[in-house]
Amino acid sequence: MAPVVETERLTKRYRRGRGIEALTLRVERGEVFGFLGPNGAGKTTTIRTLLGLLRPTSGTARLFGLDARRDGLAVRARTGNLPGEFAFAPRMSGRAPALAERLQADLDRPIGELSRGNREKVGIIQALFHAPDLLVLDEPTSGLDPIMQREFLALVGEERARGTTVFLSSHDLDEVQRVCDRVGMVREGRLIAVEEVARMRERAHHEVRVRFAVPVHPEEVAAVPGVEGLRVEGDGLAFRAVGDLDPVVKALARHPVCDLEITHPTLEELFLRHYRPAEEGR
Repeated sequence: MAPVVETERLTKRYRRGRGIEALTLRVERGEVFGFLGPNGAGKTTTIRTLLGLLRPTSGTARLFGLDARRDGLAVRARTGNLPGEFAFAPRMSGRAPALAERLQADLDRPIGELSRGNREKVGIIQALFHAPDLLVLDEPTSGLDPIMQREFLALVGEERARGTTVFLSSHDLDEVQRVCDRVGMVREGRLIAVEEVARMRERAHHEVRVRFAVPVHPEEVAAVPGVEGLRVEGDGLAFRAVGDLDPVVKALARHPVCDLEITHPTLEELFLRHYRPAEEGR
C-alpha cells in the first residue's frame, strides 16, 4: 500500500527568502506525524507544496499515491486542511454542529468578529467536519486556551483511531510528544531528522532547580539515576534530569523542598544537542 504522504527531494526556492530543500519523507496510513521546527523553518512552505498550492522547484510530492499538483482536486477532496490563515466556508454540515458544541465555537457570528482563538476553532471544524482521510494542520493550537488545546488533542487521538492520517505542523514540542507517533524535524528548510516519539522521550531531559529548607549534600543528589551536570547555585542545586523523572522527584522529596522548577528544553536546544554533530559530520 502506498504511503498517504510521500515526497522525494521536494524543493521549493524563492527569489527572496528560504523555502525547502531536498525534503524526502513518508507518512503511513493512520499515522500522526509531527512536523517540528521553529517559525520560519519551512513548515508552511512544505504544507502548501504538499497540497499543490505551490509549484515545487524540483522533486515530487504525492498524496494517496496521486501527484499533488496534477491530481490536486482528487487529493483535496480527501483532505482536511487547517492553514495558518484560512477562509471560512459558510456551508458546513454533518459533524459541524457536534464539533462546534465540543469546541464551544460560535458558527453564527461573522468570522471577522471572532477572536483569534474562536477563529482557530472554526478552522478546526472546517478541517474535520467532512471526515477526511488526511488531516493537514498548520500550528492548529496556536490560538487556543489550554482547555481547548486538550480537547483538540483528544480529537486528534480519535481521528487516529478512525484510521485518519494526520500531518501536524508545530513548534510546540510538548504538544507533538503527546499525540504523534513520529516526528520530522526541519531547520532552515532542510529535514534534519525523522524519529519515533518514543525514542525522543528516552533522550528527553529536563532542567531542574531546587532549594531545600535544610542543607542537602550535593553528592546525594548527584548519585540519583538520571541526574547529570549537577552544580551549586547559591543556596540551591541545578542539574539536568535525563529520562524518567520519577526517581529524581522521589529522591528530592526525601527532604523539605522550598522551591522546585522543572523546565523542558526548547526546540532549538533539542536540535543543537542531538543533531548538530550529525549535520557537521556530513
